[in-house]
Amino acid sequence: MSLAEKNAVDALSPDELAELAAFIRERDHAVWDRQVDADFAEHGRLSIVAEEVRADIRAGRLQDLP
Repeated sequence: MSLAEKNAVDALSPDELAELAAFIRERDHAVWDRQVDADFAEHGRLSIVAEEVRADIRAGRLQDLP
């Protein structure tokens, strides 16, 4: 981040700063969501875990939380 960008952030009003923070959070969450989707996709790195959970559900080895 450049000094000009930092100065621009410092110049924001509290409402504008809150809006920027919300925008950054939404973008960060979107990146996280895409990564989780990719990890659990058919050939993702966690697809084996997802299939184990599905097998446990089919076999009745999981219980609902109280």
